Amino acid sequence: MQLVRRAPQIVLGAALAYAGIGHLTTSRLTFRAQVPTLFKGYEDFVVLASGVIEILLGLSLIALWKYRVQIGWLVALFFTAVFWGNISQYINKVDAFGLNSDRARFIRLLFQPLLVAWALLSTGAWTSYRNKRPRHF
Repeated sequence: MQLVRRAPQIVLGAALAYAGIGHLTTSRLTFRAQVPTLFKGYEDFVVLASGVIEILLGLSLIALWKYRVQIGWLVALFFTAVFWGNISQYINKVDAFGLNSDRARFIRLLFQPLLVAWALLSTGAWTSYRNKRPRHF
């Protein structure tokens, strides 16, 4: 039963680690296309750094169960931070990852809040926050 409860968190961790490895290897150029224009000239650094962070967060979700709440908040913050790249891809009409139309790029934007929710709900971070809030009656 423990594994069933942990499955969403483990799947998210594996997906993050996999994406992070892609940042460092096979998808490196594609990820560079998503870096906001503000970082022009630093695209490779941004892709490599975010890839390392994704790997660390992904492995942490899988291995550091004791700190799942704190890691959940970090992952949600990371997903919020990289949302800027998705917005940049949409605004600048950059084709990457098969997103070759405004509609496809826009639809992708709708999934980022779901990733934030997944991070907060699968780790118990949101529940922990709700339980610690003072109740006013």
